[in-house]
Amino acid sequence: MKHRDDSLLSERLVLRRLTPDDLELVHRLNSDEKVMRYAGGTKDRVQTEAMLKGRILEYYEEHPGLGVWATLKRQNREIIGLHLLNHIQGESFIQVGYLLFPDHWGQGYATEMSIAVLRYGFTELKLPQIVAITDLANVESQHVLQKAGLHRKGERSFAHPAYAAQGALAWFERGAESWLSEHER
Repeated sequence: MKHRDDSLLSERLVLRRLTPDDLELVHRLNSDEKVMRYAGGTKDRVQTEAMLKGRILEYYEEHPGLGVWATLKRQNREIIGLHLLNHIQGESFIQVGYLLFPDHWGQGYATEMSIAVLRYGFTELKLPQIVAITDLANVESQHVLQKAGLHRKGERSFAHPAYAAQGALAWFERGAESWLSEHER
């Protein structure tokens, strides 16, 4: 999704770039205690505006093909959350991740689009490896990452302020060749 009008499709979902008009969407996610329980805690509007500007909108231009995207149902274009393929802050690792509104948990959406994002990263961007991190207590997310084809490889901590307060995180990774050999179309 290197260009502004690019999108990524799965069976039931589509990803699209975020715009400045999506501030309310991102703020609703960032201020939801259930959504942010394992994602570093809620963020206020000022923090969300800074995140949207720097970590999302400017990031598109700095790292073509990578980013954070709105996740929508293909059927009715309802926005159900976000998926991402971007750098772990302060690191060179490229991670896959997601945040979904609670009404859409448990329906396979996180796994479905994570598989599409992994395929995109490995085939279109030719990334040699993709990783993921999640809170140690977030066993549901760990299960999603495993269903998407990532392998748990212990725990890692990161010095960046976005992660430092969380301490050790569950660490997942997978190489392109290995993942693609198991996920041929």
